[in-house]
Amino acid sequence: MHAACRCFSLFSTFFVLTWAPVYAADDTVVTLIFTNDMESAYEPVPAWWRDDMDRIGGIAELTTLIKNVRRDEPNVFLFDSGDIFTGALSRVTDGALMWEYMITMGYDAMGIGNHEFDFGEAVLEWGMNRASFPVLGANLFYKGTDFSFAQAHTVIERGGVRIGVIGILGQDAASTAVARDHIDELDVTDPVAAVQKSVDELRDDVDLIVLLTHQGHTAPMQTDAEADPRLARDIEKDIALAGAVEGIDVLFGGHADAGTWEPVVNPDTGTLIMQTFGQATYLGYLQLTLDGDSRQIKSYDGKLIPVNSNDLGPDPIIAGKNAAYRAAYPELTEIVGQAEERLNRRYFDESDLGNLIADMMVDMTGADIGLIHPGGIRKDIPAGDVEVVDLLDTNPFVDPTVVVEVTGEQLRLVFEQSFTHLRGLMQVSSDLNVVYDTSKPERERLVSMKYQGVDIESDDVLNIAVAGIIARGGDHYDMFLETRLVAEYAPLGELSIEYFRKTGTVKMPAAGRQTDLAVQR
Repeated sequence: MHAACRCFSLFSTFFVLTWAPVYAADDTVVTLIFTNDMESAYEPVPAWWRDDMDRIGGIAELTTLIKNVRRDEPNVFLFDSGDIFTGALSRVTDGALMWEYMITMGYDAMGIGNHEFDFGEAVLEWGMNRASFPVLGANLFYKGTDFSFAQAHTVIERGGVRIGVIGILGQDAASTAVARDHIDELDVTDPVAAVQKSVDELRDDVDLIVLLTHQGHTAPMQTDAEADPRLARDIEKDIALAGAVEGIDVLFGGHADAGTWEPVVNPDTGTLIMQTFGQATYLGYLQLTLDGDSRQIKSYDGKLIPVNSNDLGPDPIIAGKNAAYRAAYPELTEIVGQAEERLNRRYFDESDLGNLIADMMVDMTGADIGLIHPGGIRKDIPAGDVEVVDLLDTNPFVDPTVVVEVTGEQLRLVFEQSFTHLRGLMQVSSDLNVVYDTSKPERERLVSMKYQGVDIESDDVLNIAVAGIIARGGDHYDMFLETRLVAEYAPLGELSIEYFRKTGTVKMPAAGRQTDLAVQR
C-alpha cells in the first residue's frame, strides 16, 4: 500500500491490514519534523547573510521551535538523520550531552551518521543505550558476520497513525569521512538491499514508511552555505536510493547538508525527499494528508523553518542542561587568547580561519608547509576572548596531527585533488603560493606552486603537516598513503589551544596564498 504523491498515479494493489482499527472517512493529517547534521551547534550564530534576523540556530532555540510545532500541529513525529556528535562537549562526555538533549527534545528515532563514530565503535555502541528512542542502522554489521550493530527499523504509532522508520549509513560516508580505525570492526553493506529487506518487513503493517539516510557528498562546512550557490550539494544518492526501493514514502537525508526548500519528488516512486542545511539552523517540516479510507497521501506541504534565535528564545530545560554540562567541565571555558577579528571558514575559497590553522600547524610542528582540509574546520572563531571550547569546536576531531615527507610530484597530486572541489579547497600556510585555473579540465588545473617564492620541482622533498585522517587517505587524498611519516603531534584542537596561549592576541593572517585564474578573468 505504497503512498504515492498527489502528482503520480497510485499503486493499483492495496492490502487489508487486519491489525488496524476501523478508520472514519475523515482524512488524517500527519506532521513530520526532522533535523540532520546538528553536530556541535549548541549556540546561535550571527546570521550575517540574512537581512531578516540577527542570529540563527542554537539547540535550545531549536527545541523551542519544536515545542511550538507540537503545540500547533496534529500528529507530530520528530526524526534525525545523523551526525549529532562533534564539538568539545561531545568529546569530554563521549557524546552523552547530545543524547541528553535529544531525550529532552523527544525524538522518535534517528539514523546513524559518520560522526557518531568519532570516538570509535565501542563508544557509540555503549552510548546508544542512553537513548530513549531507536538509533537505526540497517546496513551496519559486525565485520564478517550477519550480526547487526544497530537496530534496523522500528514502528512508531501516534494518533492512530503507524510509521515504519528505517535508517542507513552511506558506504561513501563511512569510507571517506570516518577515521578508518574508528569503524574498522564493522561492515557497511549495500543500503539498497538493507532498506528493501526492512521495507518488505514493515510495509503491510504501517501507514507510512520513513527512511533516514546519511550518504552522498560530504557537507560544505561553511556557516552561510545556503547563501552561496556553489555550495548547493545535490541529493542524487537519496534520489537514486528512493528509486531503487519500492515502498518508501518519505526520505529525510543528511551528510550533504543540502537544504531543500520544498520536497523533491522521486519521478519513479513518488518518494518525498528532504534535507536541512544542518547546524541546527533550520527545522525540516513535512505535513501529509492521508486519505481517511485508503491511507494514501492525498497532499503534502514541505518547507524549512528557520531557527530565528531572537524571536524563539532558548528552551529553559535545554539551556539548563547546557549550563550544567559546561559547569561540570570548567576547563572548557578557560580563556586562552584573543582574536582581533572574527575568523570565518570558507569551503571553496581561501579563508581567514583556514589560513590561520595552516600557519598554526607549521608553527607548532616545525613542518615546511601546513595543509588543512576545509571539512575539518567545523566552526568559526569569534572576535574577542577565545575559550578552549571555541577551539575544540573548531577542530573537534581526536586523530593526531602528523608530519609526512612529501615529494613535489605528490604535492601536485594533492592540489589537483583539491582543485576538483569534491571536498572543498585545501587551505595552505603562508610560505606556499599556488596558482590554478578552474576553467581547465580536472587534474589539469595547477598552474604553479612556489615555496618561499621558489618553484617546487617534482623531485623536491618537503615536510607537510596534515590532519591524521588526511594522511590516511581521507577525503580522497590517497596520495598521502605513499608518504613517509616523520612525526606525530597532538590533535589540531589541542595544538590550537597551545598556539593561542603562546600567541596571546591572534591577528588576521595574510591572504592571497591561492589564486584561481578563472575568477580573475
